[in-house]
Amino acid sequence: MTVLYQCGCSSTVEHSPVTGEVVGSAPISRAINMLIHFWHSLLDMPKKDEDWHIKDIKAETIEFEEARGIIEKWSELSDIVYTHTRAKWGGHKNFKFPMSPVFYVTGVFYMIPKYSLRYLFFRHVAKKIGSKSKIREVRNPSRLEKLKHIAEKYDLDSERFIQEVKKTLKWWPLLY
Repeated sequence: MTVLYQCGCSSTVEHSPVTGEVVGSAPISRAINMLIHFWHSLLDMPKKDEDWHIKDIKAETIEFEEARGIIEKWSELSDIVYTHTRAKWGGHKNFKFPMSPVFYVTGVFYMIPKYSLRYLFFRHVAKKIGSKSKIREVRNPSRLEKLKHIAEKYDLDSERFIQEVKKTLKWWPLLY
């Protein structure tokens, strides 16, 4: 049985109504989903309500559709998977993945290194500027408006933080 999912943009995709998580051999699926849950617990991002996740999935799906090139598509797919898995980790058990399980698994392989590196990157930059704050961020470090928000959120010197991010990004090229 399949279900059609309309995400609010131009795509309608089929997806299995089972769980929207990794499917296949039950023990393997459970193990992968447990690892993803554990990974989210390590990142410990703020939990959001279900409406926030629905809006984010819609926005990320539009970005996925507009993406050009395989790496950009894969990166945007990982953003959709991240929002989905974060919703599940945040307690929204009925939150369904809007694409086929193949897209889910493909996105997971990009999501974990991408978001882990971003998390470590911001922790590294905070240390370099002498911050005692425990920064928990996974945003795109190449977007100036997001950097300003992070600096404000953690009470950092915005100019110094942004300058250090730009300088350090030269040595962390895989974060975009």
